[in-house]
Amino acid sequence: MSATEYFDVIIIGAGLSGIGAACHLKKDCPQKTFAILEGRDAMGGTWDLFRYPGIRSDSDMYTLGYNFKPWTNAKGIADGKDIREYIRQAADENDIDRHIRYGSRVINSNWDSEAGVWKVTVRDSNSETTKHYVCNFLLCCTGYYNYDHGYTPDFPGISDFAGQIIHPQKWPEDLDYSNKKVVVIGSGATAVTVVPAMAEKAGHVTMLQRSPTYVMTIPQDDAMVNGLRKLLPEKWVYRITRTRNISLSLLMYNYCKTFPNHARKLIYKLTRKQVGADFDMKHFTPSYNPWDERLCAVPDGDLFKAIREKQVSVVTDHIDTFTKDGIKLKSGEKLQADIVITATGLDVEMFGKMEVQIDNKPLVAKEKMVYRGFLMEDLPNAGMVFGYTNASWTLKADLITEWMCRLLNHMDKTGNSVVVPRNFDDSVEHRPFVDMESGYIQRALDKAPKQGSKIPWKLAQNYAVDLLMLRFGKVSDPRLRFSKAARPLADIRQNPATAFPPPQPESAESAA
Repeated sequence: MSATEYFDVIIIGAGLSGIGAACHLKKDCPQKTFAILEGRDAMGGTWDLFRYPGIRSDSDMYTLGYNFKPWTNAKGIADGKDIREYIRQAADENDIDRHIRYGSRVINSNWDSEAGVWKVTVRDSNSETTKHYVCNFLLCCTGYYNYDHGYTPDFPGISDFAGQIIHPQKWPEDLDYSNKKVVVIGSGATAVTVVPAMAEKAGHVTMLQRSPTYVMTIPQDDAMVNGLRKLLPEKWVYRITRTRNISLSLLMYNYCKTFPNHARKLIYKLTRKQVGADFDMKHFTPSYNPWDERLCAVPDGDLFKAIREKQVSVVTDHIDTFTKDGIKLKSGEKLQADIVITATGLDVEMFGKMEVQIDNKPLVAKEKMVYRGFLMEDLPNAGMVFGYTNASWTLKADLITEWMCRLLNHMDKTGNSVVVPRNFDDSVEHRPFVDMESGYIQRALDKAPKQGSKIPWKLAQNYAVDLLMLRFGKVSDPRLRFSKAARPLADIRQNPATAFPPPQPESAESAA
């Protein structure tokens, strides 16, 4: 077994959130030692894992980008390759890569109350050995889905299909779909991305959906940005554009939630204009209100263009059964297919499948609330990064990790090494962590922690509110209990192996 290592902070995950958190630590807590444990062999998270045609952000990069690193690419809506490169550049510029331990899948994290540290057990996929780490603060940047596989319903007759069935999360590099009949099952962000991208080479693509989704066109390039770049420094352009786009997204979200009927009519009108007069609008007329589920964005209306040019068909129906050469629908219609893409969502998994314990007792996440969208009730020295569902993920991730740095510095200043959020208000009600009707959200309700009915347990889902609370609000709060551990942290820093005492040999008496 290799020697146990100590770090002040351990970040789990080297994706967009994890790299961003490390950059904030470098800047705001330069005295802290840290490591990033990444289960895969590359940084980038989602943007390295997904390789399906057309993979791109569904938010503009002026808000999905970090608040400390301007997005300088001409494309406002970026593809996966450009986002991977952007994350890599942020890591290079802040000397982050040397802190990453690749191939490190965290199996267990156990809080030791006496020592005031997390004991982290890792399986090294490269050496097939178990490694131990000790840290004072644990930050989970694992996202919310299983990286090993996506979610595919148990479709009847699926084994009878003679063609290829592919989930976008496991896209084969050598897939040739030229002139093939393709059916894409789904209507979310992945489906509306992969459908027009595959239509460029496929014989025909059918988007098969159980129910419609709101889809809106957004410009790929931003004329205002390109104009400002001729006049102003890049940092100024980024800040101006970021502020504008945050304001517009908040305005659109609040408009949809406050005036849902007006918003439905507006989106219907815009979509009708895009798809043409002969298109059956039932395929883009959802039964729910805008932003009850996340809106899907299509750059420059590429999906609608493919529909107009008859490269793509949209079918709204339920699957009866797969057949040898396609799919039979409940209506009796049959869809011929050489390839079926199951863009049916994610397999939701919190904390990257690691077991979380407090003094060897398992944490039951669904029974706990989340404080300021970051710390979990009754869980010491541990936070999780979970971005916005109604705006760019990174907007919230930046604010959370900035606040974490303020918290760590506050603890150093006050001589404390432990912080635990506690709820003393019995009137605070438990509510779902994310208030959306999307399938992957509903599947996660029994796994995810809760939010509360009152601030600071309630999620604002509003950047302006979170900005005031997380960047400018006080760190001290009666609901945060600060203390010192029984064992001096300095002793554990010098000899971290003492946190993982070797197992005692079984005595002859106990064996008998």
